[in-house]
Amino acid sequence: MKSFSDIFIDCTSAGTKIPKESYLDKGTHIIIDQGQNEIAGYTNEETGLYTDVPAIIFGDHTRAIKYVEEPFFLGADGVKLLKCKDKDANYKYLYYALKSAKIPDTGYNRHFKWLKEIEISYPDQSVQSKVVKTLDSLSTVIDQRKDELIKLDDLIKARFVEIFGDPRSNPFGYEKKPLGNTCKVVTGNTPSRKVPEYYGDYIEWIKTDNIVSGLLHPTKASEYLSEQGALEGRTVDENAVLMACIAGSVASIGRVCVTDRRVAFNQQINAVVPEQYNILFLYILLQISKDYLVEDINMALKGILSKSKLEEKVFFVPPMKYQNDFAEFVRQVDKSKFDCEKLP
Repeated sequence: MKSFSDIFIDCTSAGTKIPKESYLDKGTHIIIDQGQNEIAGYTNEETGLYTDVPAIIFGDHTRAIKYVEEPFFLGADGVKLLKCKDKDANYKYLYYALKSAKIPDTGYNRHFKWLKEIEISYPDQSVQSKVVKTLDSLSTVIDQRKDELIKLDDLIKARFVEIFGDPRSNPFGYEKKPLGNTCKVVTGNTPSRKVPEYYGDYIEWIKTDNIVSGLLHPTKASEYLSEQGALEGRTVDENAVLMACIAGSVASIGRVCVTDRRVAFNQQINAVVPEQYNILFLYILLQISKDYLVEDINMALKGILSKSKLEEKVFFVPPMKYQNDFAEFVRQVDKSKFDCEKLP
């Protein structure tokens, strides 16, 4: 095992940053930022082009890790450009090694300090090459599955718009109400770390990492509260929507899942418990309304979708029969997604 500092050099100062307002849809050179998209935009600039590739990019706020093998410019902020001290390094291996590292999600904060604390297995070049070959093959299969799942998600959203129309324009004239009038909104919390007795194995304590785009239900939590901790924490039963309200980027804020069990959750999550909605209808409604949810968020001021702001958001409320019929369609498509995920 080798420490991060034994392997990597922070070469961010060698890159040239392009302001976000200067990104182009097409251009001569790519721009790599800390967002989830592999390429953030393009530029026709030539001065300052970083050509010492391949290289690895780390999103300081988002924890995104990217392997870049063509000359590029950097995005405006929160980007770390990493090079290896070994001139013969296998950068694809290092990329996979960093992708597998456990870096905690601390919201819209800097995460590079956590990355610098990791250790990496660093075998000889022949072993690294075998690992890369295997993981490249697996990545291809995974990408194919992701494409299939995305198409199923798109099918659900297309069906929603076909039945109900666009939520903002509301072409069928459904009644509209603030979310706070149709649902109960609860912000999670963190029981005091100074009281070890609050943590144990009684109930899962969900964090934003457990809310995964494309997955209906939250993944299993890595940390649990005790019975005493559950009394200090915030919990919801099954059939509540959990929404990421504080995250490293606007792309992550508004991410949702539906609870299929009783869970506790931290302060980076708002739980939305429906009172006038079918839970699956609400889940898709909030997904489709992502741009509306985040339109007022200022990431420069530590972007937060607060409980009060969420409660003020206005959504239409179609008749329950229509909601229930649509929910049955969602269940059938979700079964297809589950079958797709099980394929070898």
